[in-house]
Amino acid sequence: MIEKKLIENVKSEVLRRLKEKTGNVQIQEPFTAVGVSNRHVHLRKEDLEALFGKGYKLNKLKDLKQPGQFAAKETVMLIGPEGIIENVRILGPLRSKTQVEVSLTDSYKLGIKAPVRESGDIEGTPGIVIKGPTGVIEIKKGVIVAKRHIHMSLEFANQFGFRDKEVASVQFDGVRSLVFDNVLVRVSDQFVNEMHLDTDEANAGNIKNGDIGKILKGQG
Repeated sequence: MIEKKLIENVKSEVLRRLKEKTGNVQIQEPFTAVGVSNRHVHLRKEDLEALFGKGYKLNKLKDLKQPGQFAAKETVMLIGPEGIIENVRILGPLRSKTQVEVSLTDSYKLGIKAPVRESGDIEGTPGIVIKGPTGVIEIKKGVIVAKRHIHMSLEFANQFGFRDKEVASVQFDGVRSLVFDNVLVRVSDQFVNEMHLDTDEANAGNIKNGDIGKILKGQG
């Protein structure tokens, strides 16, 4: 029930913003709301306990748009060869592998050559030192710049003819209008429609959380 309510809330917000933008709530073309993703860490259980103590469990700060996903109250420090970044948020729930997602700007500060990858694709990626309140770990791989992507509901995908892992483009209007190509589309009946950009990408277009972009099919 909670997940269904979340989906309906997101849908209502998108419709409200579309009405503000176009004066029309009838969705004749594919639009998506945006979630701007700041640097964050996904942890496996063993690494969480190494950083915070045996048996430690994450404390939820707030739910994210995607059902079951949340931002935790806990933060860690990233320590790279050339710099550190403090107060990096942990996202839950726990995963099978630890992964660190940063922007290209962050990677320059840390002194790490993080590749642009889809989440979970960490083979051949650089590692990093992570410091928590009770411990320090060094992961041998797992630092990436997340490939921009759209989480798309199955209903929406069927309506507009999108397929899982299709590549599209997304257009944004405004003072710094632009089109993002090479946007990965991920389709699931567990997803809420939302495009994820990192802070570098969002700043390039003066894009904020909740802004609306138009999906251009087959132009990725």
